[in-house]
Amino acid sequence: MARLFYAALIALVGAAIVHITVLFLLPSFSDRDAWARLAEAADFYKPVRIDAAAGEVPLVRSLDPLFYASACRFDLADGPVHVHTPGNVPYWSVSIYNRGGQNVYAFTDRTTDTGLLDVVVLTAAQMIETRKQLPEEFRKSILVEAPVGQGIVVVRSFVPDRSWQATATRFLRDVACTRS
Repeated sequence: MARLFYAALIALVGAAIVHITVLFLLPSFSDRDAWARLAEAADFYKPVRIDAAAGEVPLVRSLDPLFYASACRFDLADGPVHVHTPGNVPYWSVSIYNRGGQNVYAFTDRTTDTGLLDVVVLTAAQMIETRKQLPEEFRKSILVEAPVGQGIVVVRSFVPDRSWQATATRFLRDVACTRS
């Protein structure tokens, strides 16, 4: 019985040490989220490559090596955000994340009839106002009502082989992320 008590006591002390260590390390890990890394790299509405472009360390880890990616932070308090690029690639996808990194909306090039990337992210109130009198530049855009204040738009481009690298790089370089 004494051995069982001793083992339980050792387990409790070990668990307490692990929990205290995690609590002390938490601030150092929480400062390194995707939002903070993007904020260090660029201001709002400035697209930034987040993949390992030209052998650099990626801003966001765990990216698929067959995809190039760019991200831009936005604040819908400033108005709707318009994300578009004139180019075309074999496949692209767009994901919208809230500030905490939760995916709130995603779609691919198969959503459009032309395959061109042209999306406007708005709040519910902005959507109502925009639909009342749709601006000419939004006529062919995908309108996305997002339940976020601040967020991140991530654009990914598929690179099936090396011959597509320049096209995918140009596609992401030309991404415009502007408030409207």
